[in-house]
Amino acid sequence: MADLEIRPTTEADLPAIVGMLADDPLGARRESPDDLSPYLAAFQRLSADPNQHVIVAVRDGRVVGTLQLTIVPGLSRRGATRSVIEGVRVHADERCGGLGTQLIEWAVDESRRQGCQLVQLTSDKTRTDAHRFYERLGFSASHTGFKLQL
Repeated sequence: MADLEIRPTTEADLPAIVGMLADDPLGARRESPDDLSPYLAAFQRLSADPNQHVIVAVRDGRVVGTLQLTIVPGLSRRGATRSVIEGVRVHADERCGGLGTQLIEWAVDESRRQGCQLVQLTSDKTRTDAHRFYERLGFSASHTGFKLQL
C-alpha cells in the first residue's frame, strides 16, 4: 500500500467523495451527486474549522477513500477530548484490500496526536459487514446511538 497517499481533501476531490457517498443503498437515497453546491458549502464550513479533518486516500491520482474526523473537547470523562469518525467510504473496486483499515488507523493515530482519550463512531444498523470490520479493529458496540431527523 506504499502507493497510497492520505491527505487533506480539496474542492477538486468533492465529486469523487460524493460519488462514493452515493454508491450504496443508503447513500443512493440521501445523496445528490448531480448538485455539488450543498457539498461545496459544507466543505467550506469544514475547512474553516480546525477541529474538522476531511481526508482522502489517493492511489495513482484517483480518490479511492475518504473519512471525516471531528475533534470534540468535552467535560465528561474528566474533561476528555474525543474524536468522532464519520463518512468512511472506500471506492467499490478498492474494498477488501486493506484501505479501510489504513483510513481508520490514520484517524486513530491523528486522534492520539490531537490528545483524544476516546475515538467513537456510529454505523447504520443495516451495515453488518461494517460492524464486523470496526470490531476487528478494536471498536466495541458499547452504546446505542439515537438520531433525530430535523
